Parts: sequence; structure tokens; C-alpha cells
Amino acid sequence: MRPICLFFQINPQHMVPTLVDGDFTLWESRAIMTYLYEKYAADDALYPRDPQKRALINQRLYFDMGTLYERFGLHYYPQAFEEKPVPEGTAKQFEEALQFLETFLGQTTYVAGEALSIADYAILTSITTFKVAAGVDLAKYANIERWYGLVSKSVPGHEEICVQGSKVFAPYFVDVKH
Repeated sequence: MRPICLFFQINPQHMVPTLVDGDFTLWESRAIMTYLYEKYAADDALYPRDPQKRALINQRLYFDMGTLYERFGLHYYPQAFEEKPVPEGTAKQFEEALQFLETFLGQTTYVAGEALSIADYAILTSITTFKVAAGVDLAKYANIERWYGLVSKSVPGHEEICVQGSKVFAPYFVDVKH
């Protein structure tokens, strides 16, 4: 059987990333992060067991998936991957999502408090995609820029994985309107 057919069998949504851990299969990067952390982490530094800290981290993970990256995709993906015009209202919606993140980061050093968490890892990946692949200018978001400078240097492999991976997608975004 062709590898792509095997992939479709383990993941009916045909999404990447997909994790197969023994007889357990999971997709969606944020779900994978929490699963791997809960199963294999030696400590709880990035995903504390304290219910309030964990709830805030989870909220930021859901914000990343359901608001921040969602609105980026609604604005940029039709242009980049379908060669369609900018959908009406999506630029404003994306700006609003960035402003939410700017507000969060105006209150704390990291996206979910005063300690680095898996929410920072997830949102770092999104922001790197915005900046490197799509060329989104975030200069007017001082808190996001401060945080990005701090976290991008703190996360091992960021340059080699996130930045280089985002560069692969940059050609798709050459003609997009911001």
C-alpha cells in the first residue's frame, strides 16, 4: 500500500502533524504537545499541574488554534493557496486577534503568565509562520515583538525547525495582500 494511503487510514482528517505512539494515534499539534508532555515530561515546568495555571495555558492554546491562527488562515490561505481575492473583513479580524495577543503580553512576560509554557511554544510557531512565511509586519505590536525576541531565543531548535520550515512556505505568500 502507498504511504499516503496508510496515512489516510490512520488520520481521517488527513492533517499534519500526526502522532502514532504504539497503538494510539493523535493529530492536531497542540493536542500532541499536551499528550507528549503529560506522558513523557520529567517535570511540570512547561505545563504545570496547578489547575489555574494549566487552565490559562489551555486557554492560550485554544486561542492560538481557534482565534489567532484561524484568523490568519481565513485571511491569507485563500490568497496563497487558492489564488482568490482577500476575503472581506478578514484583515480586520486578523488584526483584532493580534491585538488580543498584544494585550495578553502587555500583562505578563509570557503568553500564559510569568513562566515559559507549552502555550508559548505553540504561539511561537504561529507567529514565526506569520513573520517568516507570510511576511506579516508586527512592528506595531511592541509586546509581541518583545516576547518573540525572548522566546525565539529560549526554545531549542527554533531557528532550525520553525524558521527554516516557515521559509519553505514563503513562496506561496509572495503575492498576498496584508
